[in-house]
Amino acid sequence: MTKQDIFRNLVNASIDQMIKYLIEDFHLDITSAMNIVYSSQTLELLQNKRTGLYEQSPAYVYHLLNQEYKSGHLPR
Repeated sequence: MTKQDIFRNLVNASIDQMIKYLIEDFHLDITSAMNIVYSSQTLELLQNKRTGLYEQSPAYVYHLLNQEYKSGHLPR
């Protein structure tokens, strides 16, 4: 497995968990949850290798997404 494969797998695992958490926490349907994730700044940061966010747990990444979803921006 290449480093790029590992990166993609970690990002995809976080995406899957964030969608699951949104559905559970906000009682959203899968399409709405996916739209939130895929249009978020959190996802942009997650997909940027330089941020290192992909190395964090999906729960931590979801915390950022949750804050962005509730407030409209990422926490400082």
